[in-house]
Parts: sequence; structure tokens; C-alpha cells
Amino acid sequence: MRRILSAALAGLLITGLAACGGDGDKGTAAPPAGAGVEGVDDGSELTLWTRAPLELQANALVKAYNASHKNQVKLTIVPNDDYVAKVGAAAGSGDLPDLFAADIVYVPNWTKSGLFWDLTESIGQLSYADKINQGHVQAGTYEGKKYVLPFVLDLSVVFWNKGLYKEAGLDPEKGPTTLDEFKQQALAVQKLGKKDVYGTYFGGNCGGCNVFTWFPMVWASGEEVMDPAGTKSMLNGPAAQKVYSTWRELQAAGAIAPGAKDETGPTWVAAFQEGKVGVMPYPATLLPTASQTVDVGVTAIPGVSGGGSTFVGGDGIGISKDSKKTQQSWNFMSWLMSEAAQVEVLAKNNSSVARTDLVDNQYSAKDPRVVTINKAAASPQSKTPVSVNFQQAFNAPGSPWVTLLRNQVYGDAGSLEKDNEALTGVLAQ
Repeated sequence: MRRILSAALAGLLITGLAACGGDGDKGTAAPPAGAGVEGVDDGSELTLWTRAPLELQANALVKAYNASHKNQVKLTIVPNDDYVAKVGAAAGSGDLPDLFAADIVYVPNWTKSGLFWDLTESIGQLSYADKINQGHVQAGTYEGKKYVLPFVLDLSVVFWNKGLYKEAGLDPEKGPTTLDEFKQQALAVQKLGKKDVYGTYFGGNCGGCNVFTWFPMVWASGEEVMDPAGTKSMLNGPAAQKVYSTWRELQAAGAIAPGAKDETGPTWVAAFQEGKVGVMPYPATLLPTASQTVDVGVTAIPGVSGGGSTFVGGDGIGISKDSKKTQQSWNFMSWLMSEAAQVEVLAKNNSSVARTDLVDNQYSAKDPRVVTINKAAASPQSKTPVSVNFQQAFNAPGSPWVTLLRNQVYGDAGSLEKDNEALTGVLAQ
């Protein structure tokens, strides 16, 4: 969620990035053909940039690739808050690395700006192309051409504290399957009256937190948050209104921890990890961390009448417009999608796989919660929203989305239509 801190900068840079994509024939040209499905492994040195939040997964992937290939990848880890500026500067000077990963919500901007090579033909040659997470692939598709593949997935699910559920007389093995059940279970924990323990928590002043956790509630209900072009907000529909009223009712009942109102993101998961929250939507990547202190139950994020969804976040990866080693770079990317990388590196290290045909594997089978997470990612109700102006509309501090959600939970709930129109105004720019 630290992407929020650099959202405003991303919005400012996009115009410049579009201009620097002026060497645009590179960004939209296909890599040289004739090297086969797997590309070239000839001992070349490749450069790769990624954000600091993905350091653990990136290091594991690069280490495994380098140990099994002639090509060698040199990895650079960039502080999250510096990443957008670093990419923007390098794109303008023609100094991008061979490969770079990008927060998936930045990808539509960067593909439109011509920062990646066209990989449509190469991806199409993979026998399992239709099994690759389509949310990431679609986020990296521009004018019918595909530019990125998933690097690391970050998913949203519901976590609940089994110990608190048992104390509250709830079945500790059954999480919420509808929004009403989510509310009822949170209220049951609240009724325990335990000091500093609350039914639920959320980022009440954090646009990215609630994109990540509230959008799936709408999707699971069979509705959309934006039109297909990503230029019109649809966050005034019946399902969205049910999401807002659910959280407003929880707030009125005192079941949301008081710190939520001013929570901008950095500590929004802390209270659950401290055992002070009954149930809340949560980043799946933090299951190992939360499980150190809490007996955690996991389920997909439910909708109004059931269903199950997740926000398929994380980072996509592509070959930069400046790379002179496109076939060698593709060798790394094709390996990244292989079972060797997805199962023996990512799944082995408790990360979600990016292929639906590898969801059930020897490592996930050891923990049913991991299977639940992987299946949520593969659900047709799980999505990656795509909009060129996503950051400005949703993630930036003080965005129209932050205004909307705060009004719906804490302020004037009657301002929904006006606030939704303000969102559309930014999306349509």
C-alpha cells in the first residue's frame, strides 16, 4: 500500500513519460523473431529493476534463474518511494534496464507511453498462455498488444482471528460468505467488550487500501467499479452502496477501531497482527507474518449475496524499450512463467502463483489457506482494474475516491452522486 505515497508523482510524470516514449517505434515493435519460444540463453548479462517491497521474491527468482542459466541477471532494488521518478528519468534519457517490474496500477500508463517492447507474439507461443493470470496481462495490454507478464501477485482476502471468533461464540472455522455475515461477525467480536479489541478495521483515509479491499466486494456482487475503458466511475451502484452502508453501520456501532478514521495506510494491518481485530480484508502476502501472532482464518472477499473476489495486485514485468538484449530478456520472462519458477520458487516461498493450472501444488497443499488464496486469484470475479488515470482518481492522497469513501462512512452519505461524478471527471481526463 506504500504505492499511495508516490501516486501524486506518478500522475505528474505521465505526461513526461508519454513524451519520452517518442522513440515509440521501439516500444511498440516486436522483439527479433527466430529464437524460439524460450528466447536465447547465451551467457548475456541482463539488468532488472524492481521495487523494495518485492525484494524477497525478486531475490529468490533471480538467484534461481542465475543458478540454472548461462544468462545472468543483475538485480537492482529501488526504494518504493523513488521508483516512479527513477523510471521516469531513465525513460527520458534512454537508460532503462533490460527488464523492469512495475506496480500493476502503473502499467497502463507505462504501456501507453511506449516504455515496453511488444510481447504479443512471444506470449502467444506459450502453451499455457491462457492459464497466465489475465488481470495482469490485460493491465499490460494496449491497443490489442501485450506488453507485460505477472512478476509477483499481491491479493486481497478476508482474515479473521479464530481465537476471538471462538470467544464470541462464532464458528472459528467459518469466515463471512456475504457482506451481512461480515458485519454480523464483526459485531459479535465487538460485543465481547474486551479492552482495545474491535470488530474490524480499515484504512479510513487511505485510497489504495480501500481500492484493494472494497472493489472486490463490488465485483463479487456481479457489478463493476468502472466502465471497460476505465474512464467512468460506477461506484454509485447498488452493490457499492451496500458496501458503504455496511461500513457506516459498523462505524455507528463502534465496531471499527477509532484509529481507522485517520489511517493513511502505513499501519492499517498492525492492529490485526496484534490480535486486536476480529475480521477484516487483508493482503494475502502477509499471511506468514500475521500467523506468527494470530490463529488466522482466510476466505475470499464476499459480495452482497455471496460470491468471492480479490483485487489482483502486485507487479507486472516487461522488457524495456531501451533493451538491446530482447531475446535474452525473453528467456528470463518465459522461465518466470515456468513451473520451475512458479512452483519451486514462488509457491515454495509462500507466494501466490500466476498460473491457474499451478494453483494446487505440493507446497500450497500443506496449508489449505494458501489454496484458498490461490483459488481466489483464479476466480472469474477477481480482477485488476485498468485505467490510465487510476492513480490520480483513486490512490493519490485527497483523491476523489478518498473523499467519496470518507463521506460514505464518516460524513455526508447523501453526496454519493456528486462524489462519483468527481471520480469520473478525473478518470475521463
